[in-house]
Amino acid sequence: MREALASTNDEARGLAEQGAADGLVVLTENQTAGRGRRGADWFAAAGASLAFSIVVRPAEPKSLWPRLALAAGLAVAEAAEACASQVGIKWPNDIWIGRRKVAGILVEAGQDFAVVGIGINVNTREFPPQLATLATSLQLAAGQAQDRALVLTNILARFALRRNQIGAGFDELLDGVRLRCVLSGHAVSLVTASGPRHGTMEGLGPGGELLLRTPGGLERIIQADEVRLA
Repeated sequence: MREALASTNDEARGLAEQGAADGLVVLTENQTAGRGRRGADWFAAAGASLAFSIVVRPAEPKSLWPRLALAAGLAVAEAAEACASQVGIKWPNDIWIGRRKVAGILVEAGQDFAVVGIGINVNTREFPPQLATLATSLQLAAGQAQDRALVLTNILARFALRRNQIGAGFDELLDGVRLRCVLSGHAVSLVTASGPRHGTMEGLGPGGELLLRTPGGLERIIQADEVRLA
């Protein structure tokens, strides 16, 4: 536990490079320079949110490590369901309650480890103006304050299970994600390495990829920089 850190992911990466063990958790009360995917800023209200990173040294091949984002997303969603209803997963790494974001996940790989960063709004009651209509918290959704230590414990327990399903057991992991996927059946727009894509999300493929129905046929999207409901 650190009182303040610029980024728990950066701290965890540094510790992992020094040999930190699998399962090490870096947690801070005040993350001053948290980031999401593509380097976007991540707002975390000091003392009201959870900002932490987990060092993971998977036994599975590195080609399967991107599935850690799905494992972490499902773990967070399952923990959030103990506090609120209408919890969903926005592929690949955001957790929503209703149509508002309550948590985000950033997975970064090193040479022989991965860092899974998780930020979740627990007892945040107010957000910056630019996020006021986009974000929510467990407290706002549940109507009462939540025990942050209990939320953390629940997330870590669920992740300890789900991380072991990125290889064997992936079908079970994927079923849990599909059940909660908020994009299925909706028109979406994506930004990918090969350009923008638009279509209807038909679900997730056997490897966790997004299945996008476009006028040209069915596309399998493995990675996207941005995904929005159209």
